Amino acid sequence: MRVLIADDDPIIRLDLKQMLESLGYEIVAEAEDGEAAIRLARDTEPDVCVLDVKMPAMDGIDAAQVLADEQIAPAILLTAYSDQELISRAKDAGVFGYLVKPFKPSDLSPAIEVAKSRFEQNKLLTKELSSLQARLEARRLIEQAKGLMMKSDGITEDEAYKRIREQSMNDRTSMKEVAEAIIAAQMT
Repeated sequence: MRVLIADDDPIIRLDLKQMLESLGYEIVAEAEDGEAAIRLARDTEPDVCVLDVKMPAMDGIDAAQVLADEQIAPAILLTAYSDQELISRAKDAGVFGYLVKPFKPSDLSPAIEVAKSRFEQNKLLTKELSSLQARLEARRLIEQAKGLMMKSDGITEDEAYKRIREQSMNDRTSMKEVAEAIIAAQMT
């Protein structure tokens, strides 16, 4: 699994790199702040990003928010701080893991594996949601077009649907596109 690490302390970064490599992970990039982490994550497309919370330029939580928003990779935060405000910010940012220093190497592997799995599940759910929204929008437009045709042409709902479907097949376009054209024509 490919991992990006970000920490402003080069000694901690080196320790973390050695720890992760000993666990069998490939380190694809190292960053000293959140902005560099985002830039490198966009370029290298890691499977997981392990970020320190307190970093200059942009902290790990803000970087994790960008990584989550752009669906680049899941972020696991490493921090010496366990106060409620940071935990709350991390939850709101869509962080997939939160480890408090000091931690054992054996703590990292489960956190990374679970974060990667949850991230993939989240991506699938987002994709499914988009697909369902698109289908719902198409259905809404088809219903609207049928209603307009029923009113203007004095036909039944079944006949209106049949005409939309036939025009879709004849024009080799989606029923949604046919419905949009009918609505546009009726509105002028």
